[in-house]
Amino acid sequence: MDDAFFMAQALEQAQKAWDSEEVPVGAVLVRGGEVVAVGFNQPIGSHDPTAHAEIMALRAAAQVLGNYRLPGCDLYVTLEPCAMCAGAMMHARLSRVIFGAPDPKTGACGSIIDLFAQENLNHHTEVVGGVLAQQCGALLKNFFAQRRQMQQNKLLATR
Repeated sequence: MDDAFFMAQALEQAQKAWDSEEVPVGAVLVRGGEVVAVGFNQPIGSHDPTAHAEIMALRAAAQVLGNYRLPGCDLYVTLEPCAMCAGAMMHARLSRVIFGAPDPKTGACGSIIDLFAQENLNHHTEVVGGVLAQQCGALLKNFFAQRRQMQQNKLLATR
């Protein structure tokens, strides 16, 4: 099994977020080639600003494995993690973070800042970007295009 296989599963989680009217980001946490936990964006529905896909997967994996440290685990996420999620990943001691689409607005794996490259930090997680980037990016673009169209339709309906 390769990175694309698990990223495809993260895309399935992203679709669950879309179906819940959340920004479509999904995550899958893997250890030893086995899926341990999954997550998708839920901050709107849960009224929780920390309920990003990555955090949801980390929380679930910590419960399954009985430890807040997740060494030997890889996290697949459809969008480049933000600073909050990158920090949580480092605290969890993940081995690798694999993301799909870059995030030019809040990306903390090189787009805006690269927290994983900070040599002063005591844990260094390998980062791989661009896995199924076209599919991951297209899902986000289509979601926001649909949102804009819905807003436009609402405005037209009120006139």
